[in-house]
Amino acid sequence: MLSIELSIPAFIAGVALLYKGSDILVDGTSKTAARLGVSTLIISLVIVAFGTSAPEFAISVGAAVQHNAGISLGNIIGSCIANLLLVIGLSAIIRPIRVNKSIIKREMPILLIVTVMFLVVTLLGLLDTFHFIGSAIFLVSFALFIAYFIRCAKKERTTKNTYNDGKTIKNTLFVIFGILGVVIGAWLLIESATCIADFFGIPAIIIALSMVAIGTSLPELVVSAMAAYKEESDIAVGNVLGSNVFNILLILGVGTLFIPLDALGSLDHIVFLLAVTIFMIPILFSGHNISRVEGGVLLALYVIYIVYTFRFMLFL
Repeated sequence: MLSIELSIPAFIAGVALLYKGSDILVDGTSKTAARLGVSTLIISLVIVAFGTSAPEFAISVGAAVQHNAGISLGNIIGSCIANLLLVIGLSAIIRPIRVNKSIIKREMPILLIVTVMFLVVTLLGLLDTFHFIGSAIFLVSFALFIAYFIRCAKKERTTKNTYNDGKTIKNTLFVIFGILGVVIGAWLLIESATCIADFFGIPAIIIALSMVAIGTSLPELVVSAMAAYKEESDIAVGNVLGSNVFNILLILGVGTLFIPLDALGSLDHIVFLLAVTIFMIPILFSGHNISRVEGGVLLALYVIYIVYTFRFMLFL
């Protein structure tokens, strides 16, 4: 862990890396997609979502390896909720997000199915006693998800390039270094925030519920907020939906390989995640646009959830 003397410089460096990394990531993604004839939505749902989910993967899988089921599962659930409420909410407040029809017809139903599957698998005890079965279900589903979007990318590929500026290799490097920037920046922020909290005697459970979940969602937050500002709505929304699918299918699938996660003990949080996912459907359908008012509602719901979680855990 960082020393308290290094925490402030690390925090500032993390913010700088997140900002610049997300900036070049959005540019690189949109231009690479256009030059390759693939929609930005497809790339953001797979490549960018995977990159911004790297902190969740590192923390949740690492916690599972260390037999810390609470952090492993709590980080996944908390990050998914933060993505939908905090990330999309703040992005919409920055600039109203135009919703691609494909998101309503294809991406949102996939996320809903995956979240319902999360709840059903939990109720069946397949993340607890029979956790190997649950892991297999999620990982096979993840492989099918990737195969499906590779097929979609091939179908949506065109022979005409929209952008003629820059080279494909250069823009691809922008995507790679952008992902590295947001991941390293998020790690620095998490480490520095944890050190500061520990120095001031904040309980570890509060750190796990707030800083870890919110911290690992920082890449999604910065990338989506930057994309919204640049009017790259496909990246702003696609990044979040893809990240949640990655969190549940890939990260939860890998984490469950190591230990049972006692998911039944967090059933109320999983139900809330499903409720939030369902709540997103009418918002996406309302004029195919997420307004600033709707963004404010999402942020308010997130504050309510955080307050509920803190009160619930503090009185245990």
